[in-house]
Amino acid sequence: MKPIAPGTVIFHRHRGYGVITTVNLLTGWVSARFGNERRTLDLNLYCAELQHACGEAILFRHAPPDRMPHARLMAMVRLLHAAGYQRLYLYSWPQASGLHWRWHLFTGSRAWMQRPWRVGWFGAGSDYNFNPVMGWGDAPGATAEELASALAQFDPEGLALALGRDEDHSAWFAETCDALLPHYMYSLDMQGHLAENELPAMPIIAVNHAVAPYSGPQITWPPGWANLWPHKRSHEMPLPGLDLVS
Repeated sequence: MKPIAPGTVIFHRHRGYGVITTVNLLTGWVSARFGNERRTLDLNLYCAELQHACGEAILFRHAPPDRMPHARLMAMVRLLHAAGYQRLYLYSWPQASGLHWRWHLFTGSRAWMQRPWRVGWFGAGSDYNFNPVMGWGDAPGATAEELASALAQFDPEGLALALGRDEDHSAWFAETCDALLPHYMYSLDMQGHLAENELPAMPIIAVNHAVAPYSGPQITWPPGWANLWPHKRSHEMPLPGLDLVS
């Protein structure tokens, strides 16, 4: 199915041609404006029988789009690794609500906890659901090659910082992509308290609700990840001791 995003021209059998103004990939509801009408019309892609301008049916229920961009980002990063940009890293983690996952591309040193931030190099599924683009001039549904090209044009200085070798991480990333793409993504989430000298299984998330839960081989954590948590691991700050005697 073709990508659906604000600006997509559609055809409705009763209203004629219109343009989508807002879209929610999570619920399947869109708002569209038809002809000279000032008010938008809310439509459900499951049952409104909408078509693209070319006549192709929008089969939202039968061919649901990805609700998060992480799998396409993984494919782009793997492509750039093969081109020599091995110091490019993809960090992904859940939002506090647990409903969406965030993503962050960064370059330079492999500093997972002190990542440098650049404009346009991060985003969230909550934003992607309403406007399915990464934010660096890419088009909805862009391929890995198109995403890499758009990123290079958007921030060539930032991408140049990724030039260099990190063979351990690029090898791990390639193996992870082989196991997960195109339907799954990884989440670097430690999920609270962990036992001594033990890492839990890495969370694997489907990028589409129509995909079955992941049942492939267990994915290892990135190189050097275990060294970040050398003792009893917790995201929480220890509380100071209380002197109840005095």
